[in-house]
Amino acid sequence: MKIHFVGIGGVGMSALAQLHAMGKDTVTGSDRLISKGYTDLALWDYLKKLNIALFPQDGSGIDETTELVVLSSAIEEDNPEIKKAKKLGIKIIHRSDLLAKHVGEHRTIAVSGTSGKSTTTAMVYDILAFAGLSPSVITGAAILSLQKDQGVFGNVYKGDSDILVIEADESDGSIVQYRPHLGICLNLQKDHKEIDVLQGYFKQFISHCKKAIINAEEPNLTAIAGDAKTFGLTRGDIHPSAIKADGFGSDFTINGQEFRLHIPGLHNVANATAAVAAALEMGVDLETCAKALNKFTGIARRFASVGTYNKIEVIDDFAHNPHKLGATIDAAHLRGKRVLAFYQPHAFASVKLLAPEFVESFAKHIGTDDHLWLTEVYYPGGTIPPGVSCQTIYEGLRARGVKVTYDSCRERLLADIAASAQPGDVILVLGARDPTLTDFARKIVDALREHKKPGTCKDCLLGNCCMAYSK
Repeated sequence: MKIHFVGIGGVGMSALAQLHAMGKDTVTGSDRLISKGYTDLALWDYLKKLNIALFPQDGSGIDETTELVVLSSAIEEDNPEIKKAKKLGIKIIHRSDLLAKHVGEHRTIAVSGTSGKSTTTAMVYDILAFAGLSPSVITGAAILSLQKDQGVFGNVYKGDSDILVIEADESDGSIVQYRPHLGICLNLQKDHKEIDVLQGYFKQFISHCKKAIINAEEPNLTAIAGDAKTFGLTRGDIHPSAIKADGFGSDFTINGQEFRLHIPGLHNVANATAAVAAALEMGVDLETCAKALNKFTGIARRFASVGTYNKIEVIDDFAHNPHKLGATIDAAHLRGKRVLAFYQPHAFASVKLLAPEFVESFAKHIGTDDHLWLTEVYYPGGTIPPGVSCQTIYEGLRARGVKVTYDSCRERLLADIAASAQPGDVILVLGARDPTLTDFARKIVDALREHKKPGTCKDCLLGNCCMAYSK
């Protein structure tokens, strides 16, 4: 087939596009970032190597030879691509429908949860691959072992067996479409939707799994789990003991087998425990699990060190919801004397739904010696809820006495962050979706070295203020 992916820059969309390009399909794709002039991203280079033709999101990538158009929940009905496809009578399906097809064709392990899905998916994949089971994987972040060992982008790989490991997303309700061999539920916190709505999704998902494993320490999951098997940090069918955590990883024991994990944070011990529980269900022994996890190097933009200067380390991380942000900041406290955190919210809808939870999480985890810098919400395009701004979080934190600074243009924050840092500090760059955040983290390292003065981003220079909603 000739398949066109609308929003191919999204991690889930790009994974499916790569999978079909690796097969016999002709693949094209479009993205708002291309329309905005971001034409030099590493992802684009890799997609082009797979002979995927890329277009602006203006309908130019769709023609009479296109047989299927795939879209995500981020694409609206008035998008030029959708209008073009409808005009030409081309079949349109959601990303989740295509993924559900692949799930049904394999012995699938589906990893769900409002936090930790990508890391746990990568852990499960790495364990099964180390065990010689040759699984395939479709996930929402680049797995570093795949990049190193297979030379691929890292968010998808086609193995030789019938085993498939996927990240099952709950944000748009598509999780209910999957009917996997084994389902893992890591946690369930308010994110994208209210708790009761998410519980409905997860209850239906669990009922569709032939086998399920849930977190025994999550009340929102245990209430809907039925007879599912369990894992946890302190209880469950599978749980670790003798946990010793430091700034670079953790040591722990599961049923007498010693483990060393080389990524920090107790949340990653929980993720590893879930991965071990899944691997045991697939017939892998504990010793093999331990050896595989000892080699586990993580996934892209999860506590990724981008540079150190004068004993100040800058770490780039994808954390974006209150639960993830708290866990990442706690991990950074294990690593550094103080935590200096920069956060860019990834979606206006997230700020609208979770502003009180963001305030509560930062107030709890940002210490009295720490500092937080906030900038305005990332805007890739689309509809913006009126009156929604990161300033709401800023004002809430100020009222709680948290050391926090806000500026709608992040470039103006850069020099202040660098000037505030002292030897032994960890600087965290936190946020999702925006492909330029890693570059921003690198700019902070440069600013530490060169004592750069604050600048202004190109959008502001062009008269398009970072506060895009105010246009």
